Amino acid sequence: MVAWVFLRLLALIYLAAFASLAVQVDGLLGSDGILPVQDFLGSAFNELGMSAYWQIPTVFWMDASDSGLRLVCYAGILASLSVFLDFHASVGLLVCYALYLSLVSVGQVFTGYQWDAFLLESGFLALFLRGGSPVTPWLFRLLLFRFMFMGGVVKLASGDPAWRQLTALDYHFETQPLPSPLAWHAHHFPEPLLQFFTGLVFFIELAVPFMVFMPRKYRLFAAFNFVALQTTIILTGSYNFFNLLTIALCVFLLDEADMSRLLVARLSRRILPTVKMPGRAAHWIAGLYAGFVLAVCGSWVWLSNTHQRPVQPFYAMMQFASSFSLVNQYGPFAVMTTERREIILEGSYDGQTWLAYPFNYKPGELNRPLRWNIPHQPRLDWQMWFAALGDIRQNPWLLRVFDKLGTGSPTVLALFERNPFPVYPPRYLRASLYRYTFTHGQDRNATGEIWRREFIGYYQPEIDSGAIVNRR
Repeated sequence: MVAWVFLRLLALIYLAAFASLAVQVDGLLGSDGILPVQDFLGSAFNELGMSAYWQIPTVFWMDASDSGLRLVCYAGILASLSVFLDFHASVGLLVCYALYLSLVSVGQVFTGYQWDAFLLESGFLALFLRGGSPVTPWLFRLLLFRFMFMGGVVKLASGDPAWRQLTALDYHFETQPLPSPLAWHAHHFPEPLLQFFTGLVFFIELAVPFMVFMPRKYRLFAAFNFVALQTTIILTGSYNFFNLLTIALCVFLLDEADMSRLLVARLSRRILPTVKMPGRAAHWIAGLYAGFVLAVCGSWVWLSNTHQRPVQPFYAMMQFASSFSLVNQYGPFAVMTTERREIILEGSYDGQTWLAYPFNYKPGELNRPLRWNIPHQPRLDWQMWFAALGDIRQNPWLLRVFDKLGTGSPTVLALFERNPFPVYPPRYLRASLYRYTFTHGQDRNATGEIWRREFIGYYQPEIDSGAIVNRR
């Protein structure tokens, strides 16, 4: 029953991931998008030769057209539904993993997130669930342990003073990529309460994960704490499906009796007859994969502590695991961002009157309400948050955005809330950099504004959009 419930939750998460990419893939990776897949694969093959097929595992080697990108997203949606409906679920799981890996492998900066790797590792491990070996639930518990425990380890190892001094939540709600409507309220909690919650995060991430390997009552305590933490993150910030996937993994901390109490009796009877006893082959396959996972995890620990490359075959196993996202390194929120910077993209016909390109979810207008978007991930909005942490030299893909805005690319403009230049593209473009802070209660009541902002400078000074096209 645990496996049955998890596979349905995983199917819904896969469905959300594919559907989210389906509405963005043309603008992000299409032929008229920001980072075309065809250009990426061509450059990779020229640099790596035949090894590119192995290092970049993707079906787009066969067809990287715009229709091919959309087809993979739609096929992933159908495969997700087949898993949810238990219609050739084993095949559906394999297709989901292969197609999502294909998208992540070519997504470049837009799919380089820990939760994409988290979903791929969970999805591949789910392939072993149908075999019924008791080794597989143990591997899921190990994955949950690694994800949660490393989240605490990296906070300490980074030496970040905000985490060390328990002041991280003083900044988190305000500076996170996409605050939820409740983030403004959480930011104004009393300082002692925020410090208490910060300490609680360390307890949940550093102490509680060891309970996933303990007897049932300890596992239930761990599940409660993990779900509570992920739920508060969902309520105060929009992080697509990664919190939902963490909650889904918590079902492996339950046993059949717990699931029987959670599920209605009729549904329990319907599930039980479908369970098959695992054969010897299932035990061997799951056991061999467990050995592979432990070997790769040990190699990562060796590399992190000695800064020396592991000997063969362990280094080859690490490379293989990395290429296919089978065993990944995790550690979200290692360093707390203490200042929120926002890049505002602007265009002008005459260089005097400037209009901003509003994003769907990223803060821009000061009185614009904060929005929910879970489980959707607006990847351009997210990447703009990361870009604001550096400069234009560290984010050359932004010049491609200017290029597409200058030519009026409909696929890229579809990534924005609206096009402020509906007749024809602007002659001039620029990117202004602002420091954003939440308003206080009195200011918000008086003006309706959620944000205050202070101009810092130009992230990218004014440029002639025609010059970009000609230079290209």
